[in-house]
Amino acid sequence: MKPALLLTACVLLLGACRNQGSRYPVQEVRLSGETLTDNALLALGPDQVRTLLGQALEDTRRFEPTEGKSLGQTRPWRMTLELPFTREVLKDDGKHTYAEVGATLVLERFGGDLPERYEVVGLGEVRLDAETPQGRRKALRAALEAALKQVSESAVLQLAALERPNAALVQDLQSTDARIREFALRTLAERRHPSAAPLLIEQLKSTEADTVRRAIGALVEMRAANAVPALIDLARGKEVGFLQEIVFALGEIGGSEAEAYLYTVAQGHDQPAIQAAAQQALDTLYASRKHGSPEARGTDPANQTSR
Repeated sequence: MKPALLLTACVLLLGACRNQGSRYPVQEVRLSGETLTDNALLALGPDQVRTLLGQALEDTRRFEPTEGKSLGQTRPWRMTLELPFTREVLKDDGKHTYAEVGATLVLERFGGDLPERYEVVGLGEVRLDAETPQGRRKALRAALEAALKQVSESAVLQLAALERPNAALVQDLQSTDARIREFALRTLAERRHPSAAPLLIEQLKSTEADTVRRAIGALVEMRAANAVPALIDLARGKEVGFLQEIVFALGEIGGSEAEAYLYTVAQGHDQPAIQAAAQQALDTLYASRKHGSPEARGTDPANQTSR
């Protein structure tokens, strides 16, 4: 074979390999939230938004509708789209206005031992070329399409992570793509893999409240006793509502250090609401111990050394 033909064949083969991957059946696509049903800025009806989402999903070449198809034992996914906000924001030191659209896509699957639920988010940003009604609408619609593209691609990455073995996911934690790292970490945390806990503990230092809350939730799911000192540090100086969340998390994780902290708070905190929350968390901890759960004894895989 001539060198030029050989090079062409290699390029085509490489492209084919990159395009390969599982196809995910989608049974239903739902829309949720007032932003989708009453939005004069976008001036798009729900059916139009659903069509745009359908196109973004189709463009990934990884999703297929299940209507009229026999699935056998395959469990399809249900998707729910919400647009938390559509807005205009001044950036570049106030020199330019940008249209922003946030999108949240929830993936759910039922019929197994437990229901599965995953959430991906996107943010579309487009600079306004003209601050007129037509210019604003054009920019917002372009931002919407960008957000839908992001959540569709993220949905593929999330579902692909679920299919990967732990060793591959641990390698993905070093990826240069932040989304791949995020979904690998999510999946490892769901599987209670030891390598996830240190990274989640590091996320407790984030300045973004949502990131911290997601990390706390994942650490609770893992029953990661090695996260207790960091959670206690995190509790210092927090407002009542957030402190209650941390207290309840410590009650779910358990262990002697968490118990000692909760007892101290229940006995002597200056806020009655926090005292009550700590006592409730202690009751949860005692109940777990009474039932002899491995989590209460601190023997969860999340606290062991990775092999």
